[in-house]
Amino acid sequence: MQRHNRAAYGFLTPYLAIFLAFWIWPIISSFIISLHQTRVSPWVFRPAANWGRLISDPAFFNALKNTLIILVIQVPVMIGLATVIAVFLNSPLLKAKGLFRFAFFAPVVVGEVAYSAVFRLIFAQDFGVVNKLLASIGLPAIDWLSNPTAALALVMIALTWRWTGYNAIIILAGLQSIPGDVYEAATLDRVSKLRQFFHITLPLLKPVITFCVILSISGTMQLFTEPFLITNHGGPGGATETLGLLLYRQAFLSGNVGYASAIAYTIAALAVIVSLVQLRLSREPR
Repeated sequence: MQRHNRAAYGFLTPYLAIFLAFWIWPIISSFIISLHQTRVSPWVFRPAANWGRLISDPAFFNALKNTLIILVIQVPVMIGLATVIAVFLNSPLLKAKGLFRFAFFAPVVVGEVAYSAVFRLIFAQDFGVVNKLLASIGLPAIDWLSNPTAALALVMIALTWRWTGYNAIIILAGLQSIPGDVYEAATLDRVSKLRQFFHITLPLLKPVITFCVILSISGTMQLFTEPFLITNHGGPGGATETLGLLLYRQAFLSGNVGYASAIAYTIAALAVIVSLVQLRLSREPR
């Protein structure tokens, strides 16, 4: 038995070595760096230089505010749409299901740079398709890239377009795991389809939806691509700067890796806290 155990650990050793070198050690190293003032040479051990700055930095609180706004508004809207789309894709009346499933999942496959460039064109003030449609119904054009509120809304629209289908496919898998006889029994009891959705489908989908919400929370807390590429590095005037974008700016533009490490740990801590709250709220009452 001991020989078999040694053989098993021997096979695991390469993976464990890579895991320690490229996962555990960077996490530990990042925390050590966050305790140093890194804009001097050599680095000086001064924890308050970075962690103290977090509680007084207007840029950090602006990025935190933008991130939380996206989290509170965009994530529920996206999960709600994904659930409706999943029910639609699961309908026995739907033909060509494979085509529709691919169509809704396709945005995830599109390159981030390509789709960001397309969104900038679609929402351009002078020649964008969206403003053309608004003008056709008598509404004024919106400066999506220069107006702070509109720019933040544009980021949320882009995120919803890109990730709704991805979450819908996950929820669809959860729908297909629900036994059909549950719905048959409800139909025999003359329960309407709407009541079946709210009293059968949603309760049975709660674990899957919770999983999608936690994935979305984690992604939102790290959000970088859309503010960077669509709204020109978090503009206008930092209106769309997120924690992920602030981390990038501090680490790679300002060279302040110590402060960036503190921001990274804050992002991770916030994601864990919000996810735990979500798990707590979604837990079944005893």
